[in-house]
Amino acid sequence: MIKRTRGEKIFAVFNVILLSLIGLACLIPVWHCLCASISDPITVSKTRGLILWPKGGVTTIGYAKSLQNESLLRGYVNTILYVILGTGFGVLMTIFAGYGLSRNLLFGGAIALFLTFTMMFNGGIIPTYMVVRSLGMLDTRAAIVLPTALSVFNIMITRTSFKSIPEGLMDAARIDGAGHIRILVSVVIPVSKAIIAVITLFSAVQIWNSWFHTAIYVRKRELYPLQIVLREIVLQNTSQASDAGEATSELNQLHAIIRYCVIMLSIIPMLFLYPFIQKYFVTGVMIGSIKG
Repeated sequence: MIKRTRGEKIFAVFNVILLSLIGLACLIPVWHCLCASISDPITVSKTRGLILWPKGGVTTIGYAKSLQNESLLRGYVNTILYVILGTGFGVLMTIFAGYGLSRNLLFGGAIALFLTFTMMFNGGIIPTYMVVRSLGMLDTRAAIVLPTALSVFNIMITRTSFKSIPEGLMDAARIDGAGHIRILVSVVIPVSKAIIAVITLFSAVQIWNSWFHTAIYVRKRELYPLQIVLREIVLQNTSQASDAGEATSELNQLHAIIRYCVIMLSIIPMLFLYPFIQKYFVTGVMIGSIKG
């Protein structure tokens, strides 16, 4: 055991305090929404500031009213479909791109430089819209899934991870007569579960929270994802509550907690997903960061 110096101990304590404060800053808004969503509507409508425990007793009336909204349920189904399709397609293409760039590909360096350039400079909203329109994807599910399926950041970290795999494993597979597809499936993917889990999480969270592209490319309400529906509900309830003044009726009192309920409904699935791949997360994002 290497004894730490006084400076290292002070630095460690400072890190713990700083990271704890950052963790609280991220946790408190979620906890506030959770407590408000199960609180009494009348009490919440009269409360200002943070809510750190349920006010006026625990009730699920806000969730019951929210789940009666057919648009909300349809948005959930659509978003789950988009997450499955978009994440599956995006991760598959990311693995192919990362593997190709990690090998001695002809003009591989130039291709990687070109892809990295697009992370800083892109065509903009209008050219992208024109491309989507010219491909006939407006008001289709493809307009939601395909334009954001690939992330250059995910490709770059996947490429770095694949390049860190010992070349001896590849050579052994080639001696046995394996081609690139067999090497990718039998050698690269089995030893790269951590990075694949990370890019899967990144892709799923990005698609789950996405709403801007849908607002641009889609006008059919039956195709709306969850985030668009939640945005409409929150804005509608806020507007109605403002027009009504004081929350005196039962409906206006429910407006005070419905917005908290729909926020919680939108983040709960991702909160449950993260613990299942947490063990891969730190390992995956650190792969390739240290070369020895």
